[in-house]
Amino acid sequence: MTHILHLVGSPRTTVSASREIANVYIEHLSSLSNCTVDTLDVWKEHLPEFDEEAMNAKYAGILGKPLTERQQHAWATLAPVVERILKADILVVSVPMWNFGIPYRLKHFIDLVSQKDYLFRFDANGFTGMASAKVVLVCARGLNFATGTDTPEAEFDHQKSYMLMWLKFIGLTDVDTITLEQLVFGSEADAAARAKAKTIALQLANSHSATL
Repeated sequence: MTHILHLVGSPRTTVSASREIANVYIEHLSSLSNCTVDTLDVWKEHLPEFDEEAMNAKYAGILGKPLTERQQHAWATLAPVVERILKADILVVSVPMWNFGIPYRLKHFIDLVSQKDYLFRFDANGFTGMASAKVVLVCARGLNFATGTDTPEAEFDHQKSYMLMWLKFIGLTDVDTITLEQLVFGSEADAAARAKAKTIALQLANSHSATL
């Protein structure tokens, strides 16, 4: 059985383009293969604060010092969230672009889980990611980020590029990306972008089901 984790980055439940395309992929793959689905919506989950005790626990671990009881408690609260990533065979991430980056709740989630001995290790030879899922990354943004526009991707994209960097850092390099653009250029442009993305999502689900 294939276990899918859908990491939801948009607070919009009915009109979100990124969420819609992610669900197209998940629903089609589930119709083709025996799958379980866990949805981690960062806007609905109770995410612990990464407060002073958590920071002190982090650096105590890095420096090899024993944790106090309060630090142990703060650090242990992260484990159940991290486990949901490590358990996934397929990680589907749906991300809208906010101010050329990612929503603050998604960044909060990433800051929580991206910890030594949870999602990565490091030693004298460098960093090693600990996650192993296949990834489908769905990025939705309103503008045109083609070279030659006022917002070329090389300068203005801190959404897809950041997510790909984070995924690589935690060990996830088998990534298929679906990008929707020009969603604020009117209803026809929005519909065309969604239709194109749905086709890609269905094709990916077909391809992935053949390897499960």
